Amino acid sequence: MSRLAWNKERRLLRSPEFKACYEQGKKHFTRSFILFILKRSSPGPGIRLGLTVSKKMGHAVARNRIKRVVREYFRLHQFDFDLPLDVVVVPKRNLEAKQLTLALATEEFTPLLSRLRAEAAAS
Repeated sequence: MSRLAWNKERRLLRSPEFKACYEQGKKHFTRSFILFILKRSSPGPGIRLGLTVSKKMGHAVARNRIKRVVREYFRLHQFDFDLPLDVVVVPKRNLEAKQLTLALATEEFTPLLSRLRAEAAAS
């Protein structure tokens, strides 16, 4: 049985890592999120996740809920999409933090990540 931890190796922590995703990565849109996805050349621990949630999204409780739900989705699906990608997730302003659930995150992220996995397998 594998562990479902989301340790430091699976997170983007430094500003240059975020900047590389913004400048060199591809933008992908869902209904409630913008994802900046950069394919890493070095094989590593799979998807590395970075979150950018602006104060425009609401007070700290709302921002933390968004981050918590997105992290939980990626933690639960880390072995489903084991690709060498750096992903920065930015919520759109139309996202209501109170209505964000794990089911909504799954509905939005799974088709996109499945398509990316299929593209990686084809090339």
